[in-house]
Amino acid sequence: MPSSGYGPTMREESGSGDASGGWHLAQFNIARMRFPIDSAEMAEFVAGLDPINSLGERSPGFVWRHVDDSGASIDTRVFGDEDLLINLTVWKSVEALWDYAYRTAHTDFLRRRRDWFEPVGSHPSNVLWWIPAGSIPTLEEATGRLERLRDHGPGVEAFTFGDRFDLPR
Repeated sequence: MPSSGYGPTMREESGSGDASGGWHLAQFNIARMRFPIDSAEMAEFVAGLDPINSLGERSPGFVWRHVDDSGASIDTRVFGDEDLLINLTVWKSVEALWDYAYRTAHTDFLRRRRDWFEPVGSHPSNVLWWIPAGSIPTLEEATGRLERLRDHGPGVEAFTFGDRFDLPR
């Protein structure tokens, strides 16, 4: 596959007890760096990417994550902003993503986000939405979902952990 982020991080599983009825959860978030990615201030964050991404890939319910030539997503830019980093993943359920984000070592990494990233202010920096199982979201779709959430608030097309929407029927 091409190096457009649709490479070797997709997990193929069958018979895994997935109760999503043919749907998966896409997740996209952005973060504005306080310092250049190659600075001493960001070194601990960069060093933690491989272990945290590997933990995610081994987590129950993980399906896929966007990667670029860096092996993560640190070279991918959106919204024409060189200081934004992105994370785009697919999970079997909201619960699987929640468990990874808030019940693993990822939580310690998340707690340190203000060491490396500026506060986002009043705009959401994270968006969730349902996709048909087996499909992969594009960066264009992800940025569009985040903009939709920012412009119209949560709905079935774009929501957050705090304002979840049920699976499409």
